[in-house]
Amino acid sequence: MSNFPLNKDQLVELNKTYSTPFYLYDEKAIRENMAYFKKAFSVFPVFREYFAVKALPNPYILKVLESVGCGGDCSSLPELMLCEKSGITGKRIMFTSNNTPAEEYVYAQKLGAIINLDDITHIDYLKKSLGKLPDTICFRYNPGPLKEGNAIIGKPEEAKYGLTREQVIEAYKICKAEGVEHFGLHTMVASNELNPDYFVETARLLFELAVEIKEKCGVRIEFVDLGGGVGIPYKPGQKKVDLEYVATESKKIYDEVIVPAGLDPLEIYYECGRPITGPYGWLVTKAIHEKHIYREYIGVDATMADLMRPGMYGAYHEVTVVGKENAPKDHVYDVTGSLCENCDKFAVQRELPEIETGDYVIIHDAGAHGRAMGFNYNGKLRAGEILLRSDGTFKQIRRRETVEDYFATLDFDGLKDFE
Repeated sequence: MSNFPLNKDQLVELNKTYSTPFYLYDEKAIRENMAYFKKAFSVFPVFREYFAVKALPNPYILKVLESVGCGGDCSSLPELMLCEKSGITGKRIMFTSNNTPAEEYVYAQKLGAIINLDDITHIDYLKKSLGKLPDTICFRYNPGPLKEGNAIIGKPEEAKYGLTREQVIEAYKICKAEGVEHFGLHTMVASNELNPDYFVETARLLFELAVEIKEKCGVRIEFVDLGGGVGIPYKPGQKKVDLEYVATESKKIYDEVIVPAGLDPLEIYYECGRPITGPYGWLVTKAIHEKHIYREYIGVDATMADLMRPGMYGAYHEVTVVGKENAPKDHVYDVTGSLCENCDKFAVQRELPEIETGDYVIIHDAGAHGRAMGFNYNGKLRAGEILLRSDGTFKQIRRRETVEDYFATLDFDGLKDFE
């Protein structure tokens, strides 16, 4: 069943003001979903979701999430600035980055963010960048062969992220000796994972490591960031991750491992993006061409430059045709954009209702890692973003790119004297 919030008449009216292609996000659904997320993990003494800014880096979305208590998970200077402009500052920012320039650490410290280090060598680099280490430090743990990854993020032992177990122990000892007072522990070992037990196992992994750190380093871990990676059911028949199950089972391990070790209360964090906004964003495009050769093609006015996941990963996104949601799926199409790349396809050999020129085509579950991953190859201009407010009104939260935007970094005047 399509969860697209507009009917055909509403979409036609909206298209008079905002021409396709554009992204549409549902504020009310995002708020309700975040309330479910927080309620599920309310079994812990303290819980916070640090929304992964990379998933949907728009200040209006961040402002909505800030209003319901979310922090922001950042990995670059612009993401830090987006949080700041959205009212997310201090320890409501988790700055998790790798190969980070000094100026980004300085800005993170200026905002009072929690700095989550990716490598043991970054301790000295951070100290030189800031003049001294901050009062709070977190480390990203890479469990290597102790934990399976998944198809998107790969095997942990092959990933560039995090410290080994031995390095983690040494890193906390170094920072304790340097006078750091507050410590956290983090990992991120999967992406778009649908098995709820995977996240329960990750909780056990970090809880047990927190106890080991206390025993070997004399350091009390005050918060554990269990990372993100919670998937969404892109394909028909897939099941949504049961967060209540994840929270309840993780709490059992907390009571088994953390409480007897004297680490209670331990704050629990997640840094999800996809399950927060993913299902409540859609790329709205329009059929503008049809082609009949060895396959049947429908050409739309969006391209892979607007949504690269299908072309880059072969990722599946459900496609529906507005006004034909209940029509028989008796045609097989490749739904394509106009990019000069054969992977510029939103659907391949997909069974769909008959699509006619002018039909609105909705690409679902595009509310995370959608517009954010866009690019300008072939001179394509990226789509704008529209927010369906909780009161039923619409707000343009990012205008569509223009040719002037595309040329903004070029010096055409310099061509006059160029030989």
